[in-house]
Amino acid sequence: MKRWKGPPCDIDSWVAFPVLSDEQSQDVELVEVFAAPILDKKETSRIVRELNAFHPLSGLQHVKRVRPCREKPHPLEVLVCLVSDAPRGKVVSVDSLLPSGGVNCNGLGEPFVVKVPARPPLTRPQFELASQHWPTSFHEDKQVTVALRGELFSRHQKERMQAYMASAVTAARAGMEVGMEAVGAAVVDPKTESIIAVGHDCRHDRPLHHAVMVVIDLVARSQGGGFYSFDGYPACRFTSPNSLQTEAGSQPYICTGYDLYVTREPCVMCAMALVHSRIGRVFYGVASANGALGTKFKIHARKDLNHRFEVYRGVLSGECENLHSVDDHIRKDRGE
Repeated sequence: MKRWKGPPCDIDSWVAFPVLSDEQSQDVELVEVFAAPILDKKETSRIVRELNAFHPLSGLQHVKRVRPCREKPHPLEVLVCLVSDAPRGKVVSVDSLLPSGGVNCNGLGEPFVVKVPARPPLTRPQFELASQHWPTSFHEDKQVTVALRGELFSRHQKERMQAYMASAVTAARAGMEVGMEAVGAAVVDPKTESIIAVGHDCRHDRPLHHAVMVVIDLVARSQGGGFYSFDGYPACRFTSPNSLQTEAGSQPYICTGYDLYVTREPCVMCAMALVHSRIGRVFYGVASANGALGTKFKIHARKDLNHRFEVYRGVLSGECENLHSVDDHIRKDRGE
């Protein structure tokens, strides 16, 4: 496969960041809860046991019931009940929050309102924000934490990723030379580190032939399927099945386990095609105004679809941004 022939790019000039689900990337939502000082530390176990029985704080199992106090006269504070569960009217004491005879209030001070995270944190940034309000349990996904720091991929992996995206950039330039939009894509088998198909936007001939749709069809052709011919575009190519070093019977369903490198964030149509073709991971260079993998939608993370995949943005971001800036300038000159 043809590789990018432009000047070498420093792999330290770009970082691949994950595009997480809304649940993983949203702000920390807070809910109001009544808390009270524990004046006698020896009463803590009893107080917590009785509060758990009468006010279990349903839905807030991720929040720790007690927190230490270093700069206050009392040693600990405990969550009593949700503000929404408290009796209506002015709360003047712990007694007014608790059922008569249910909890012995000895050792508890006057109640006050605090805000605690309404949902368990899914990422370290969410955990750090949540912990500023009240101590919270956190089951960390180490891969997500490392990815958010931009440190998930090794130097060797980044070199390969850069080469794959460079092939997509080369294809995009070839498409731009024949009047197409400057979008290129490459499908890669990460196990063999080989490019299966590479192509560019072909919408002047067929309106639905975005670069992603082109390479998916080329992958299908490499497996004996496919529907369209791109013989008129030398930059749109696929690897012959005979040259792939795969075991008999191990041919995937279209893009199963494969990676896609595309210079610009895919639209909804292309994102759904990636779901259907069972892509493994997607790497894109720059965002798109109508992008469906991070900008307007996050198709890859929808739980109501039967396939989900990882998405990373920023690979060769400078080159991809420049590619589309040149394309926009050319189109303005043409009056498009």
